[in-house]
Amino acid sequence: MSSFAKVAQLKSVAGLRERIAELGWELPIDDELLTAAEGSPLARSFPFGKLTAGNRWCIHPMEGWDANQDGTPSALTIRRWSNFGHSGAKLIWGGEAAAVCEEGRANPRQTLATCANRDGLRRLRDAAQDAHRQSGWSCDDLVIGLQLTHSGRFCKPLPDLRFRPRIAWHHPILDPRFGIDARDDRPIWTDSELETLIDQYVAAARLAAEVGFAFVDVKACHGYLLHEFLGARRRPGKYGGDFDGRTRLLLTIIDRIREAVPELGIAVRLSVFDTVPFQAGPDGGVPAPHEHLLPYEFGFGIDRSDPTRADLEEPIQLLRMLESRGIWAANISAGSPYYNPHLQRPAAFPPSDGYGPPEDPLVGVVRQIHAARDCKRAVPGLPQIGTGYSYLQDFLPHVAQAVVRAGWIDAVGIGRMVLAYPQLPADVLHAGQLQRKLICRTFSDCTTAPRNNLVSGCYPLDAFYKALPEADTLKAIKSKSGSS
Repeated sequence: MSSFAKVAQLKSVAGLRERIAELGWELPIDDELLTAAEGSPLARSFPFGKLTAGNRWCIHPMEGWDANQDGTPSALTIRRWSNFGHSGAKLIWGGEAAAVCEEGRANPRQTLATCANRDGLRRLRDAAQDAHRQSGWSCDDLVIGLQLTHSGRFCKPLPDLRFRPRIAWHHPILDPRFGIDARDDRPIWTDSELETLIDQYVAAARLAAEVGFAFVDVKACHGYLLHEFLGARRRPGKYGGDFDGRTRLLLTIIDRIREAVPELGIAVRLSVFDTVPFQAGPDGGVPAPHEHLLPYEFGFGIDRSDPTRADLEEPIQLLRMLESRGIWAANISAGSPYYNPHLQRPAAFPPSDGYGPPEDPLVGVVRQIHAARDCKRAVPGLPQIGTGYSYLQDFLPHVAQAVVRAGWIDAVGIGRMVLAYPQLPADVLHAGQLQRKLICRTFSDCTTAPRNNLVSGCYPLDAFYKALPEADTLKAIKSKSGSS
């Protein structure tokens, strides 16, 4: 891994601009932040389906590890959702990745979008809305949705934390990495089983509408089930093979939800490009050996002749199909945190089970922003949300303001950053400046903790989590792994 200056060491916008140019990229960056009163582009409302989101800040859905084991929200889950409401962002994109069935959970403390959690889901939505109102903002232009997911290859639904994968197809690199026997087809979904899964998505969407969510996000990103199907070139039958087959499951779920719950908005968070799985090398992450697999058949938005490069032709084709079906918006992401986290979560410090940065993390940030720009230019009528900004740290709002002003994206989403600093959108819009002591420095504790069965949160910067006994456990884990 080549050395690089961390963003926190850059002293000015000019320094960031110079560093990005040194890396061979270009990126709009505003020198001065404007408040809402001064006409900030981030303060402008924008149409979101049949509703209006009151500003250009979005809270990303995150995979919580702090629900009760029955999938209902704990006090910690409610606290996170209250913080989302206090943030000042007018679009809460799910806030939570909620599994449509128990066996589809990525961890045993993930929220469930099932009838047994009807009251719990309502309490999550109410917590965000109540906090928003308590902070002095109107809820008339606050849009709250719920992300629906099945973790597919990465299911860990039981307290023993063993993977219990359900996959679209066998992957020659990921199967041995995650303990799947390539000769065993039992983990592969049959077409008839997928019919039941579609029903579960529809039931979860109906439930979301009944408890007051404005829209659902049919999650198709980050290596989870619906994303994996988009790359299922080697799967036989109607849900794999060519582009129509590989997109059929996602589009069928959307069509069935629309038919069953026509008043409910639908959105999609989509990984628009991937790369080969990475692994730890002596000087940082390196691509897993894949030359013997060319042309590469195992990803979406990928150049099959050189799978370390993106190819947005199919993702843009899918976005056009989604627009034609009347989805409200797309949230543009990339890759998977399980096998190439530097792609969608650029960070200076890897999680305990990860690998060192294979590139200056700024490259990962700019790559995602450029991909989102290309998608927005290709499908301009579809509202789109950008991802991957947290590593910009002090300069996040400078870039967010500039890319929205330039029309590269409609709104900017924050995930990790909101765990550390939930009021960032409000501070930008009302004061035009940040509280530096709260800015996420991408220590990756919010990933390391859940990977070790600890509740999700920002242990370095949130005083509440610093005081939990889990904070000491986390320090010991990091010290043992050498990532402290």
